[in-house]
Amino acid sequence: MRIIGVLAFVIALLLSVMIHEFGHYITAKKYGMRVSEFFLGFGKRLWSFTRGETEFGIKAIPAGGYCRIEGMSATDEMPPGEESRAFYKANSGRKLVVLGAGSFLHFVLGFIILLIIFAGIGTAKPTTTISEISACVPRLNAACTDTDPKSPALLAGLQAGDVITSINGEPVTNWATDVEVIRSSAGKELVIEIDRNGQPQTISLVAATRVVDGKEYGFLGIVNEFTLVRDAPFTSIKNSAIVSWDFMSGAVKAIISLPSKIPALWGATVSGSERDPNGLVGIVGVAQVTGQAASSDGLSTSERIQTFLLIIASLNFFVGVFNLLPILPLDGGHMAVAIADEVRALFARIRGRERPEGINVNKLAPFTMVVFVLLAALTVLLLAADIINPIRVNF
Repeated sequence: MRIIGVLAFVIALLLSVMIHEFGHYITAKKYGMRVSEFFLGFGKRLWSFTRGETEFGIKAIPAGGYCRIEGMSATDEMPPGEESRAFYKANSGRKLVVLGAGSFLHFVLGFIILLIIFAGIGTAKPTTTISEISACVPRLNAACTDTDPKSPALLAGLQAGDVITSINGEPVTNWATDVEVIRSSAGKELVIEIDRNGQPQTISLVAATRVVDGKEYGFLGIVNEFTLVRDAPFTSIKNSAIVSWDFMSGAVKAIISLPSKIPALWGATVSGSERDPNGLVGIVGVAQVTGQAASSDGLSTSERIQTFLLIIASLNFFVGVFNLLPILPLDGGHMAVAIADEVRALFARIRGRERPEGINVNKLAPFTMVVFVLLAALTVLLLAADIINPIRVNF
């Protein structure tokens, strides 16, 4: 199962890459730009075919893909008679659409995956069935000790498998909200009706008091079972949008904190100390985590699929945001150049001058190379860390 999980991740990753490149391809064709190549992978050409003016195919190194749009700068040569179809000839609005289409489709794909999870598979939600009884009222973030008082649930005789049907005469239908009655009843008596093996029973007990951040909460000492519950269509759309925003804002925060996490990554790689699960992880590491999830005995088949899809969705949001960074050679860098061209043109119009020539990205090659080398170095470090000292996640 671990191998299947890793292979599924690789396939999903390559599919995400091709969807990204398809965004560039379809918008470039829409605006009449010349697209000469659309390939999966890099290096030696293994197989290809030509349709119209575009060659489609597969190359030897499956490390991504690319869509070649001709005339990215004024110095690029175009076939005779095709000069007007060069990318740099398009207005800035169309350039921004073509350049941003890849990230946009990453976001769309991530949203669709989340929608599949919420509407088709379901998300883990607590049920009214008790799965475990705590032996005590433990101190905060501590295990039970011999001096800790016994839990109210244990003293009252509640058992794993009991189904809670009502609290203080009010029917229990949604444990996620109905549990608030217990939390707000510190030191108060509660009358709980349960179903035990088809037999209704009524149990009275007094909720213990636990103090968290200076506030008192009621505590019984029960742990409820979780099950996957599908959301209604409208709720699924709303929840998918909320989680999509959370993933994108999380990606921004992760990118901002990236430089500060590199020393810890280097230290873990060299010394072999335990990797931070919230630290940096590369594609190999994500594939390993996916494989762990696929082979976990602690997850049901539906939960494995859900975890896999959640990883793919989060990866798409991260890649989509990362690719919009305003640095070359990323799409966001090219978008920044297009915006800078418009700003320069605006100042020229204000001054009554002609529109200046567009910025030649080839002249920015030294800066682009520095960024490329830094990204390549980080990629190598992540690869080494993921192989030498992989992250281990408990499922």
